[in-house]
Amino acid sequence: MKLNTIKRTAICISLLAAVSCTDNFEEINTNPNGITPELLEQDFNHIKGSFGPMFNNILVLTPEWKYQVQQGLQGDIWSGYMATGTAFRGGTNNTTYDLVDGWNGFAWGAAYGDVMFNAYNVEQKAKGKYDQFYALSLILKVEGMHRVTDTYGPIVYSKFGTTDPVIAYDSQDEVYNQMFKELDVAVAELTKRVDAGEASTFVTTDLSSYKGDYKKWVKFANSLRLRLAMRIVKKNPALAKTEAEKAIAQKFGVMTSNDDLFKVVSPTFNNPIATISAAWGDIRMSADMESIMGGYTDPRLPVFFNTSAQFPGQYKGVRTGIEIAAKADHVDFSAIGPIVNSKEIALMTTSEVYLLRAEGALRGWNMGGTAQSLYEMGITASFDQHGVSGATSYIADNVKTAKAYVDPNFPANNGAALNNVTVAWDATATNEVKLQKIITQKWIAGFPEGQEAWSEYRRTGYPKLLPVLKNTSGGKIDSNLGVRRVNFVQSEKDGNPGGVATGLTKLGGADNGGTRLWWDTTGPNF
Repeated sequence: MKLNTIKRTAICISLLAAVSCTDNFEEINTNPNGITPELLEQDFNHIKGSFGPMFNNILVLTPEWKYQVQQGLQGDIWSGYMATGTAFRGGTNNTTYDLVDGWNGFAWGAAYGDVMFNAYNVEQKAKGKYDQFYALSLILKVEGMHRVTDTYGPIVYSKFGTTDPVIAYDSQDEVYNQMFKELDVAVAELTKRVDAGEASTFVTTDLSSYKGDYKKWVKFANSLRLRLAMRIVKKNPALAKTEAEKAIAQKFGVMTSNDDLFKVVSPTFNNPIATISAAWGDIRMSADMESIMGGYTDPRLPVFFNTSAQFPGQYKGVRTGIEIAAKADHVDFSAIGPIVNSKEIALMTTSEVYLLRAEGALRGWNMGGTAQSLYEMGITASFDQHGVSGATSYIADNVKTAKAYVDPNFPANNGAALNNVTVAWDATATNEVKLQKIITQKWIAGFPEGQEAWSEYRRTGYPKLLPVLKNTSGGKIDSNLGVRRVNFVQSEKDGNPGGVATGLTKLGGADNGGTRLWWDTTGPNF
């Protein structure tokens, strides 16, 4: 379905509505002629049903148009991963920094209607009684909701499920502190069960690649802790170090092999990007990907992208934030490649974890290796993940850098190369250059998961991306800095205006896309 044909539907999307849904949950879900609650509890069926919606709405996997407005026209674009040659709303939209409230509320709605609501339901039914399910729900909750706070800033978190007239927002630092505590609970609970040799009760419910393996879930929780720790490093370096080292020191540690990847596995549908790119032609390779991966002659290019139909044998990207006269002008540039033709959608990779550890080691933390060794292991893990050879020579290349971007159809869109670092580690380089190398490789390895790449770009400024040429934000968003956050959603302004007011106070700036989040500071990386 195309964006201009989306019909508005009345759904339980505002927080007040979500809370009211929980008030009579038991009553409306009780069939007087069905099986008894006691029988349901024998196989945990009263709990298990909440997990499917959580798995399938961290990223909205179906229908595809919901993914498109949840993330495709947000993080996937602003991260520099992808671009569109479609002139949505007459060419004035998220890609040109005129943020569309009608699109940007879907990330909030999916998170609260499906992730938070179901995590709350599991907590009510399982906490203190079936704590393995509670622990697993906490990990999914943190994975889903850290993306939401990293999109909007202050959010409803600790007050979710209350019946207060005003549902107050938590600041980002409050949200992060609670998430660290929730991961503590989850890791302790599941580790205890692994140590006791307990068989998993999550096998048939687990829609990830872990198949209910508690130990793998602990490793994912530790890896997620490491990600969150790094996010706050410029605001609370002491806590960041403590949490990162805790993740590494935990007895099961973090992801170390590609069997540890956290992937949502769908039995029925592919990655929605496949449809949006191949069938609709709405998404193409970005100019930044062409510049950086093309400059490196990166062997992963054929996995990530298809060659251009208009320019055979070439990878051609589209620049974000340009004048678009017709979709046909760029539709035959490079589509997204085989990486999205899968029923497995990776949300966290082993490569990312090695590169997080590389940055930690660069900062002097105990990460179980040197910055260089972890950096090179991260690149190798990405190559292995995609079945691509040539990692050794790629890692050793100290010559190739990003290349200039050329739009062969519209030279006004051309741009000089900006992210001019080589791949090879340089022990004599400054920490800033070393960090640029680490984040550039993390950016490449994370494709196509644009939300995390956008967050890390905002945190570090890397990789350096081409600025938009058409900025329709009315001065709210800087062309060179890009979008820093998404506006608070209209459903909340209508249904919880007092809560939104608390969020604005904690945001500390205007409710627009130019205001930086708590962890997104103007200070130096070191």
